[in-house]
Amino acid sequence: MDIPRKSAKRMKMIRRGVIATVGLVVIAAVTVGLSRLEPAAPSVDRRTLWLDTVKRGSMLRQVRGVGTLVSEDILVVPALVSGRVTYIRVLPGAIVDANTVILELSNPDLERELLDATSQLNSAKARLSAQRTSLQDQLLGNEASLAQYQASCDEARLRAEVNQKQFEQDLIPELELTLSQTNAERAKRLLEINKRRFEMFEKETVPAQLAELQESVSQAESLCELKRRQIESLKVRAGTNGVLAQVKDKIEPGQQIAPGTVLARITNPSRLKAQLKIPEVQARDVLIGLLAEVDTYNGTVQGAVSRIDPTVIEGNVTVDITLNGALPKGARPDLSVTGTIEIERLEDALNVGRPVSASSEGVSELFKVVEEGKYAIRTRVRFGRVSVSTIEVLEGLDVGDEIILSDMSQWDGQDRLRLK
Repeated sequence: MDIPRKSAKRMKMIRRGVIATVGLVVIAAVTVGLSRLEPAAPSVDRRTLWLDTVKRGSMLRQVRGVGTLVSEDILVVPALVSGRVTYIRVLPGAIVDANTVILELSNPDLERELLDATSQLNSAKARLSAQRTSLQDQLLGNEASLAQYQASCDEARLRAEVNQKQFEQDLIPELELTLSQTNAERAKRLLEINKRRFEMFEKETVPAQLAELQESVSQAESLCELKRRQIESLKVRAGTNGVLAQVKDKIEPGQQIAPGTVLARITNPSRLKAQLKIPEVQARDVLIGLLAEVDTYNGTVQGAVSRIDPTVIEGNVTVDITLNGALPKGARPDLSVTGTIEIERLEDALNVGRPVSASSEGVSELFKVVEEGKYAIRTRVRFGRVSVSTIEVLEGLDVGDEIILSDMSQWDGQDRLRLK
């Protein structure tokens, strides 16, 4: 009969305890080790990235903007009077001269007003003619009265002379002589007074009354001429040689037009300039006289900055570029163009292609390619002056470093990427 040994059971329990303890220690060690491991870097397809290498050398600073070609000679044709569009004779794009009728308006009220003005003119002329006749009659009457005063004066003078001789011969008394001399003096004074009255009437009264009526005639003539010009302006003419351009608000037949409405624009297609919209953050470096290049998408032409708008509209500054070279084929007003303005050339500057998130005089965090192109790590970089496609590097990168220029905002939570 077998007798069980108590020591064997005890040893078995000890072995199990040791094994369990070792297992727990191993599990704990593995857990701690795994917790200390860094997570695997996300993979990014290198072919989808835009990369560039930092270099040192000459860097041309430029700013770029989009815009249109506009004519330097633009004549705006407004409506001088109100009216309704009855006929459009010329469409945008047509070559016109000064007398070309662009469109016609109608306004029956103007014709009625012209008839009224003509009637007023005829009435004013009739009043002037009647007054001139009346004044001429008064002038003749005054002249006849003056002749009578002259005759009376001569008669009184002669009588006084006769009485003087008779008095010297003691033929008449002194009283009669004195009376005749007094009559002669009175007749002379009356003659002088009436002469002044005649001269005043002839030189002042007559011209003044005629001038007042003549002014009425002139006003009536001016009003009549104004109405004639207004009726003539219903036939809207170009006013100069050029090409008819499209207006902002298209004019349609039957449309009622108010005075001052722009009916047409006449442009000179041989003298064009470019108007570019430059972002306000870049426009601060633009100066008048800087060289520029304008791309019409069918050729380029050189130019220079001729005007900078002092105001900012929707975040852009309007810059005019005077074109110096021959215009490319197809260049015309309102053609969309892009322009590049040369700001300055930096010599011996550390520069790289402009990253999407980089700004002038700013700091950005970019991914720099390391370990022979296998990985990219986040790097803090300080930039300086900026151009259209390049930017100056001040700190954080060296010559030969390769960085990712693409938008990496989707990897904002990662400091390391694996490139495949």
